[in-house]
Amino acid sequence: MGITVKDNLFYISSKDSSLILENRQGDLLLKHLGKRITSYHFSNTVFEKDHAFSGNPSPEIRTYSYDTQRQVVGSYGFGDFRHPSIRVQHQTNELTQFKLVDFDIIDGIVEAQGLPSPHSGEKAETLVLVLEDSVAKLTLRLYYTAFEDTSTITTFATLKNWSDEEVVIHRLLSTMLDLPAKKYDVLTLQGAYAREKTVRRQALQQGTFSISSNRGASGHGQTPALILTDNHATEDSGESIALQLLYSGNFQAFAQENQLKEVRLGIGINDDNFAWELKAEEIFVTPVAMMTYSDQGLTGLTEESQKFVQNHIIPQKYSQKERPVLINNWEATYFDFNQKKLVELADEASQLGLELFVLDDGWFGNRFDDNRALGDWTVNEEKLGGSLSALISEVHDRGMQFGLWVEPEMISEDSELYQAHPDWAIQTPERSHTYSRNQLMLNLANPKVVAYLKETFHDLLTKNPIDYIKWDYNRNMTNVGNGDTYLETQMQSHAYMLGFYELVDYLTRQHPNVLFESCSGGGGRNDLGAMRYFPQVWASDNTDAIARLPIQYGSSYLYPTISMGAHVSASPNHQMCRVTPFQTRGHVAMMGNLGYELDLTKLTEEEKTLVSEQVALYKKIRPLVQFGKQYRLINPEQGSNEAAVQFVYDNQTVVTYVRIQSTIETIETTLKLKGLETETLYRLEGTELVYSGAELMYAGLTLDMPSGDYLSRQFYFVKQS
Repeated sequence: MGITVKDNLFYISSKDSSLILENRQGDLLLKHLGKRITSYHFSNTVFEKDHAFSGNPSPEIRTYSYDTQRQVVGSYGFGDFRHPSIRVQHQTNELTQFKLVDFDIIDGIVEAQGLPSPHSGEKAETLVLVLEDSVAKLTLRLYYTAFEDTSTITTFATLKNWSDEEVVIHRLLSTMLDLPAKKYDVLTLQGAYAREKTVRRQALQQGTFSISSNRGASGHGQTPALILTDNHATEDSGESIALQLLYSGNFQAFAQENQLKEVRLGIGINDDNFAWELKAEEIFVTPVAMMTYSDQGLTGLTEESQKFVQNHIIPQKYSQKERPVLINNWEATYFDFNQKKLVELADEASQLGLELFVLDDGWFGNRFDDNRALGDWTVNEEKLGGSLSALISEVHDRGMQFGLWVEPEMISEDSELYQAHPDWAIQTPERSHTYSRNQLMLNLANPKVVAYLKETFHDLLTKNPIDYIKWDYNRNMTNVGNGDTYLETQMQSHAYMLGFYELVDYLTRQHPNVLFESCSGGGGRNDLGAMRYFPQVWASDNTDAIARLPIQYGSSYLYPTISMGAHVSASPNHQMCRVTPFQTRGHVAMMGNLGYELDLTKLTEEEKTLVSEQVALYKKIRPLVQFGKQYRLINPEQGSNEAAVQFVYDNQTVVTYVRIQSTIETIETTLKLKGLETETLYRLEGTELVYSGAELMYAGLTLDMPSGDYLSRQFYFVKQS
């Protein structure tokens, strides 16, 4: 299996990768992270020298310094001048010196209590390393889980206080890794609202590169992930390591190159405005981090990460379950709808082959705009023309599933809930509220609030046959200050996340047949912590097909396509005001989980025919897109005027190409496909054309495009027997 102990070495080995640690008199030293090694004999050892200004734990050995050793625990105050992995205030200082005292090997996975954890699947093994600081009276446990079917290792830490007095945690990373000197690039997924997950790649140099969020959520601008790659790595070659965090709150990730050009990676909870009081005998648990390795370029890293997320993060019931083609009424009606309008939309959707009808914001309480009624989750039967169950029956009678929008974590001042419980909103005493979308946040660090939300939404889902929930989160956390003491206030943002995970864990367990989608104004909480409970994510509120190209491209680096919702919207687009052909809008959305977000009743007959054809084709290629291996053929983020993506699954492949601006007097683009069988023939569906796999991969497929902006082509090949 994945864990082996030989002499003073710990081998943590997944499918194709290994993490090897040495126990040197209680210090844990990192000897290797990369391609799998089953027999290690210190070929890459650090030559220990008396480096200037590097402190030594022993006066007799001036060549051994924490400042120059590669470690997995970065202690504070004992001569390691890089960023530490742990800072704990105890007695009169923050010095800690943890020594290994024991270890254990456990069959399967150990869950991080109260936090999202992977499900192990069939074969996994966990190494538990027990370290103690006898002066501070603290026990640090490091958990490493190896999975047989993937080149990913997951890890988290716990800290127990066995002193008689409380201590204060100021930093405790989920993982830290020290790597050898080398020319690296660092790659992250950044952006902003409506342009999430854009790829940023830059050379790592001396100093610290870091990303973080202090918004109370992972945020639109940053993704809790960092990729360290060879500076020459391409899609098809080179080594890469991805660190990701299963956490939806404030996070930090960094890559630090020191004066010796060695590199330290770290990821965990953001320690800005964070402190955690740990009383005697209490235990603090960090979020789970995952480290994924590939020596097959960025495509190989993508395949490993996507496979792990699909098999071990996304709830098992939905990891291999095709997603329905949906219609969402939001951009069709916004708040202005009634029963007649909704039923008309459902009629059109059913006739065009759509499978899921989603009723968005505005169905509850006095909710006629976004200034009121959040928290009052009672059905507005006057607006719906009857009960919610009656509307659901109308949809079900048309052969479609029914979905509903909710925003459980928010509250409006103009609501009955706020009038009854104004203290339930996150707020600072004697300070005025800070508003965003004219709404406030409920304090999920308060157990009473969590209990109320459990009861409210369990009741909603029990009384109504709802098939799908779109769970929105439309603002970030401000005015943190509900605690009675300073430390309670510093603990509030993480305590909120513990309350959030308790809530969604309860509701998804109680209602396993409901497909939950995470939304936060689009991609503001598109992270693995949310994905552990919500099998689908609304990647961006920006539904413009051209703007979606880099968003979907960036999402593909680490997340499987089956997790990504993508919709066809109206033209001109409501966000960008861009006019884009219906075919292109469909082709771009078909690179994700296809949906429609427009008024179907206002389409021309020609457009309705296009929708019907798109839906029928997507149902054929849906297994390729949602379960297939993905190849990024042309990157839309590198100043390109084009984008191209390919999916391969079983005996089929589909290629989608988009040209953004029209060109003149240029030679046509030739796409070289990937992942095909060289001697096998592939027929282009809808034609009699047949090509060999070798021809499509090595000679390529030349695209004959007409003049015009924002045009696309889609090619669907089936392997011939």
